[in-house]
Amino acid sequence: MRFEHVCVEALAATLPDQIVRSSDIEARLAPVYQRLRLPEGRLEMMTGIVERRFFPPGSMPGEISALTAEKALHKAAISREDVGVLVHGSVCRAYLEPATACGVHHRLKLPSQCLVYDVSNACLGLLDGVVQVANMIELGQVRAGLVVGTEDSRVVVENTIDRLNRDTTLSRDEVNRAFATLTLGSASAAILLVRRELSQYDNRLIGGIYRAETVHYHLCQSARDETIGGESRPLMWTDSEGLLRAGIATAKVAFPQFLHAVGWEASQIDRTFCHQVGRAHQRALFDALGLPISIDFPTVSFLGNTGAVALPVTAALGIEQGVVRPGDRVAWLGVGSGINVLALGICWGCVSPGIG
Repeated sequence: MRFEHVCVEALAATLPDQIVRSSDIEARLAPVYQRLRLPEGRLEMMTGIVERRFFPPGSMPGEISALTAEKALHKAAISREDVGVLVHGSVCRAYLEPATACGVHHRLKLPSQCLVYDVSNACLGLLDGVVQVANMIELGQVRAGLVVGTEDSRVVVENTIDRLNRDTTLSRDEVNRAFATLTLGSASAAILLVRRELSQYDNRLIGGIYRAETVHYHLCQSARDETIGGESRPLMWTDSEGLLRAGIATAKVAFPQFLHAVGWEASQIDRTFCHQVGRAHQRALFDALGLPISIDFPTVSFLGNTGAVALPVTAALGIEQGVVRPGDRVAWLGVGSGINVLALGICWGCVSPGIG
């Protein structure tokens, strides 16, 4: 896919105040560690995650998403009347219905002519929203659109700790399948896309690719929807090693297709922002793609895996810290359970008409 008229006008992030260290989680899992003789420090050692953050108990994703989207709108010089579509793309939602996007739309006081809906696709929901909004802008259906989401992992992590401690029949292998859940953190992100003539910055969305290898859909699954019956196992189980191998293999196949779609050489990529899973995943991904790891901007050590908002939160923080310069070719590389890959290329502040 290629775009000619779409710009990434603003990104915004909201981080929770409460910090929970990996050592704090392991201290609460002392009964399990002692029973199975698991070494202390394995959570941080295996993932590189020192800490993650949680929103206060009872927080509603839609309320936080509205605050984050407001930040993105504040950074841009466009009228709210120009926002023609709002997509809420995180795994966490306020209710099964109505769409969480409805509450966000109401709080932002966006126009009634704005298309409002939720998208759910594990860790790629917000990136899927970006593609959908970009297509609408490219077709001339809307002049601007917002993609936003909030992942609040407190409940699933708390429930997993509780169940691992209560169920003394769990084997080491079963505990390991719940391990990925303990890496989760909370955060919120928003992305504002506009038609190029509205842009102040000319951060051009060049294009990208998507690839699905759904033969691996079983490698990471949550519990069944509570409306059709719950389960007694932890709320999410993951074959972490299998998921890493399959995800990297899918990304390796997709990467040349991405370069062809955006018209770049790998050596021309100046900065990457990726889905944040763990230190081993980052190393394996960049080795497989043949990219220098120095061009990546990681946040996983202090945010953990924040699901569908991980990549845009990381991009927002990196931009705030000045790691992206005008004229940089920026790659957003998303890999989600399913397995799905979505990669997008952005020419940041296109100072030259021919760049990209």
